[in-house]
Amino acid sequence: MSASTSPTTDSSVGSVADNLWLFRGVWRDVITGHSLDGSPLREDPHGGTPGPLPYEQLVYLDFDGEAFVQTNVVSSGRPAQQRTFRGRLVDGVLEFDRLGPDAPKMLGVSGGPGVLVFLPERCDEPPTTRFYDPDYIRHLGGDQRTRTTTLYRDGLLRRVLTVRGTRVSSDPTRRTPDDPRGPTGRVHEGETLTRVYLAADTSIEPRKLQEDR
Repeated sequence: MSASTSPTTDSSVGSVADNLWLFRGVWRDVITGHSLDGSPLREDPHGGTPGPLPYEQLVYLDFDGEAFVQTNVVSSGRPAQQRTFRGRLVDGVLEFDRLGPDAPKMLGVSGGPGVLVFLPERCDEPPTTRFYDPDYIRHLGGDQRTRTTTLYRDGLLRRVLTVRGTRVSSDPTRRTPDDPRGPTGRVHEGETLTRVYLAADTSIEPRKLQEDR
C-alpha cells in the first residue's frame, strides 16, 4: 500500500501524503501577529485578509490520499467568514488549485516527519514580489500543531504570524457543534479567490457566513 492511500508506511514516512494524513481533522487555531522585533500586533493591514489580531478559527482539513480540501472558518476576534482551498497530490507533492488571478503555482511540500510547507513553486516573478507568505506547519505530537507564516509585500518583510492549533475532532466531514455557521450543513464551499497577486492590489474576498437555517 502506497503513502497516498495509507496514513503511514515504512518506506516513505515523512512524505507529503503521510503528513497530510497526520494533520487530517478539525483544528482550533489561535492566530497572533508580531512585528519584526517580536512585539505583538493588534492589526494586520498587509495580510491577504486584513483585520484585527489575535483571532481564532476552525480549520477543517480533509485528505483522501489524493484530493485535499481545507476550509478556515473564523470563530472569534474578527467578523465571521470562511475560506476554502483545494488541491491534489501530483507525483508526491500537493498542488493547490489556482488561488486567483496572477497567482503563482502553490505547492505543499514536506520538511520531514510532521512538517509541511505551503509556498509558491517559484518566487522570482512579479506576483510573488507583490505578495509572498510561505506557511511552515509543524505537528508537535498528539493533537497539537503550530504554524509560522512570514509575509513579504512588494519585496519587503512586513510581519510574522504565529498560529497555535489544537485538534478538536478527527472527523473533518462534519461541522463541530460550535461552528459559527451552525452544527449542520456543508463543511466546504467553493474555492475562495484572492486578488493580492494582481498589480492593482486588492485583498482576498472571503465568504461572509450565514448561519444555516
